[in-house]
Amino acid sequence: MMATIFWLAISYLIGALPFGLIVSRSCCNVDPRQQGSGNIGATNVGRVCGTKYGALTLGLDILKGFIPVFLASFFSDSGFFLSLVALAAVSGHMFSVFLNGQGGKGVATWAGAFAAISFSGTVFCGLVFLIALYFFNYVSLASMTMVALMPIVLLFKGHWGAIPLALVLMALIFWRHAENIQRLKTGEENSWKTTS
Repeated sequence: MMATIFWLAISYLIGALPFGLIVSRSCCNVDPRQQGSGNIGATNVGRVCGTKYGALTLGLDILKGFIPVFLASFFSDSGFFLSLVALAAVSGHMFSVFLNGQGGKGVATWAGAFAAISFSGTVFCGLVFLIALYFFNYVSLASMTMVALMPIVLLFKGHWGAIPLALVLMALIFWRHAENIQRLKTGEENSWKTTS
């Protein structure tokens, strides 16, 4: 029990590291919360600081999800346990203790966590993301499409234990995209080249 609590706490703290803010402030002296979409995620960092810093933020945010789940898998291969670790990491990104409970939308950290659970499934969902982004030109819509597809992919790949996690995180990520969804409905959502 104590070991589980330890893993969850560590996973949350790793997920809570605000790499978007750290990269923006250290590399271009900008607070992404005050510019662009106001989000600390890779998309907004890329817009306010440049593509290479957005890519760096993306990589770091993915690792925040991947590393805790990957390391925890050596402790236990229980699907339920790994799901809790993944949930802790993504929750840390969304509700960071270092940002007074604020945070990002969790998509990159979500991708990292699921890459540790089903790498091929995550790659497939990532390809769907790129296709959706190409055709619709909205990061938000492409992200939600990718996230919504994951439970189905896990079902076909036989990762039954991770399906509840995928559904819970899908609900959380859709909730974090509430404003984007509203803008998509009204036709006011901007393309990925302008705002998140």
